Amino acid sequence: MTPNADRIATPSRRFAAEHSLLLTGATGFLGGAVAACLIQGGQADALLFLVRADSPEQGLERLRDNLRLHAVSETALEALKAAQILCGDLLDTRWLQTERARLMRVEQVINCAAVASFSKNPTIWPVNVEGTFAFARAMSQSRNLKRFLHVGTAMCCGPQRESPVRESWDFPDSEEQLVDYTASKAEIERRMREELPNLPLVVARPSIVVGHRELGCQASGSIFWVFRMGFALESFTCALDEQIDVIPVDYCAEALVALALKPTLAHGLYHISAGHGSSCTFGEIDRAYALARGEEPVGERYRKVSPDDLRELAGSFETRIGKANPRLVLRALRLYSGFADLNYLFDNQRLLDEGIAPPPRFTEYVDVCVESSREVSIPAQMLWDFK
Repeated sequence: MTPNADRIATPSRRFAAEHSLLLTGATGFLGGAVAACLIQGGQADALLFLVRADSPEQGLERLRDNLRLHAVSETALEALKAAQILCGDLLDTRWLQTERARLMRVEQVINCAAVASFSKNPTIWPVNVEGTFAFARAMSQSRNLKRFLHVGTAMCCGPQRESPVRESWDFPDSEEQLVDYTASKAEIERRMREELPNLPLVVARPSIVVGHRELGCQASGSIFWVFRMGFALESFTCALDEQIDVIPVDYCAEALVALALKPTLAHGLYHISAGHGSSCTFGEIDRAYALARGEEPVGERYRKVSPDDLRELAGSFETRIGKANPRLVLRALRLYSGFADLNYLFDNQRLLDEGIAPPPRFTEYVDVCVESSREVSIPAQMLWDFK
């Protein structure tokens, strides 16, 4: 990645011990971006990675494969060592005992690991709640741990909130959450706060993470397919004058690193979001998207439909978005329409008050997302979110 002037300046910090920052989820989308940010910031030697693998060598290869998608140089990848891989996952936490000695030397944790799926994945609760809690409980016993930065989701606030949504520890009941994923993220926050008083917990809740400022959808097409599908169908459940709170993954990663390394923080909970200052209307996105594709915006052809009317669009799926399973497409559209209908912006003043730069607007890099998606069908890109 090429450094830009508007990049977030992460605090310089001399780590007291080798492998003193533990990152989970580094083989995923957001965790990979965080790893890339740390490595490019000169902190590679301090890193320890939790990776699902049978051996450190296998885990290292998994990590390197993902970091290539985030444009980490081969020189930097070769400098990573198998000794920096801690083999384990949050579905089977027996490794917490065998790796206890290394864990107790860790000073910082950035916990990005989660099953981030809007499907009915049976591992969502075991990983996002039970496994994460076991990990956090083990780390709460450390005398060396200075910060446990847990990555949640801004959407765990649930429906019927006033926008812009401000940071709050109050959650609706699980059955009121739109999907299992957001319910699980709310529950693990509650359990860590209530049951682990010795854990130096800070929670960061990203809003809607889409693409990368320079790499577009190279690492993941997550959620970008929703925009592609809406413009292809010329219909969705939002009006063109409504706003959406979108941030790029590299901005989110830089903000997480800054929150992890800043010596002191004013709060224990932060939104990483576009807020009022950087959110875009769907109409603005329509125009930027069309310009990137060399087409006319949907504009007046666009129809706002109700969730119940989405079924009427099924007949045009194949001609407009390509060959796809109509049931899966309808289910995906209904799920995302539930979030879109909330019409939330997430207040980010706490983050800005920490000296972290505002994010770019989605329209500033949507062209990069378009270019990186040209050879990927909409149904294929949709699979990122339905694991």
